[in-house]
Amino acid sequence: MVAADDKTVLAFLLTGGAANDAPAGRRLLERLGPAAVAGSPLIMDRAYEGKAMRDLAVSLGYAPVVPPKKNRRAPWDYDAELYKKRNEVERFFRRCKRFRRIGTRYDKLDVMFAMFLALTFIYECLK
Repeated sequence: MVAADDKTVLAFLLTGGAANDAPAGRRLLERLGPAAVAGSPLIMDRAYEGKAMRDLAVSLGYAPVVPPKKNRRAPWDYDAELYKKRNEVERFFRRCKRFRRIGTRYDKLDVMFAMFLALTFIYECLK
């Protein structure tokens, strides 16, 4: 999911439970397109800290804010204070999962689950 803040979802994509998040994240970022303002911060989880994702973010005009993994040979600097805002999106996930249908994923069809997920996003945005 790409979110602007703790209530505004810009794009989301469903993947399999065992799928790696990074390829889906790159597809979402490509779908989102270039940054409206060059140098806009893009706060990402460590799962997206790979070179391909960071290079894509920079090529689209974003400034990636992601800490390097602990085992990186050449770690980079990042804005630790800005990275703390990622918590807002994590709280948004928590609020969405309080709906039992979303948290347990009762739906067998992806289209039905995506629809109820979108309804949850709308509800949270209007609340």
